[in-house]
Amino acid sequence: MPRRKCFISYHHNDESEVLRFIQGFDHARDSFIARGIGAGMPGDVIQSTDRDYIMRRVRESYLRDSTVTIVMIGRCTWARRYVDWEIASTLRNDARNTRSGLMGIVLPSASAAPTAPPRLSDNLADGYGGRTYAHWYHYPRDVSQLSEMIETAYSARESVMPNNKRLLFSHNRTCV
Repeated sequence: MPRRKCFISYHHNDESEVLRFIQGFDHARDSFIARGIGAGMPGDVIQSTDRDYIMRRVRESYLRDSTVTIVMIGRCTWARRYVDWEIASTLRNDARNTRSGLMGIVLPSASAAPTAPPRLSDNLADGYGGRTYAHWYHYPRDVSQLSEMIETAYSARESVMPNNKRLLFSHNRTCV
């Protein structure tokens, strides 16, 4: 299978678990190239309430050359506004960037009761033609399984219309 550039979206509280995922599949470099935003970024990355501006900045600054976004689902990922913004930007087609595939992987720490971010959940339902735009999975067993997941997400981006109608989070939700 071809190698895909994957943007890794996650809640900063899960950073060590996400890094273990990337390192654990490091031998999968033939399958995917991981990209992401480090949790050590100070302050808000984008100071605006303008939806188009936010989406353009997220896409240009962080997602510009990725083809699949992998949302690493931890206990509070669903509540993080930056995750919502990254998913929304992933689903957007514009003059400079085409939309990317979308998938979720449940981290082991959240496997007992995972909650998908709302915008990801919107795309788990049947889309155009009875197919879903996104899928979510439990932690992959091996590189082969991860590669298949990535390829499924990549393929759906051109054959299924995503649902990106939800308003952007203006702030983080409360996760208890």
